[in-house]
Amino acid sequence: MSTLFRNVVLGIFITCAGWVSAQTPAPAVAKETPIKVVYHVGESIEQATNALRNVRNHLSVEPNVKIAVVSHSGGIDFMLAGAKDKAGNLFDANVQELVKKGVEFKVCKITLDRRKIDPKQVIEEGILVPSGAAEIAKMQAREGYVYFRP
Repeated sequence: MSTLFRNVVLGIFITCAGWVSAQTPAPAVAKETPIKVVYHVGESIEQATNALRNVRNHLSVEPNVKIAVVSHSGGIDFMLAGAKDKAGNLFDANVQELVKKGVEFKVCKITLDRRKIDPKQVIEEGILVPSGAAEIAKMQAREGYVYFRP
């Protein structure tokens, strides 16, 4: 094959390849899936105060994040009617504000049963789950949530 013929064929190939790539639309950019985070509150009113502050801060920099707060043991206390932080502020207003932003609050039914707390004492925004620990594990293993413990 002559050099001239080879250069002509190569030129045609490069021209056609450029024309094909110019005609092929760019692949659609997939919409970014929101991050899902489960906040684990299992200790105290103080931990719940920290968790709510962390959730508000998280939402302020990443408003599309999907957040669930799962409480059990001593961590459920902030979800009970009339619960107050160290400064004497009721938790329910903070919880209501965060629910409006899409945050879910899950409360362990086993803890309620063991502590003999009537489920009606849980504020309206609380979602009862059979077990807080099992809920966290399920959310991580099956639903793609990342774990955060304030």
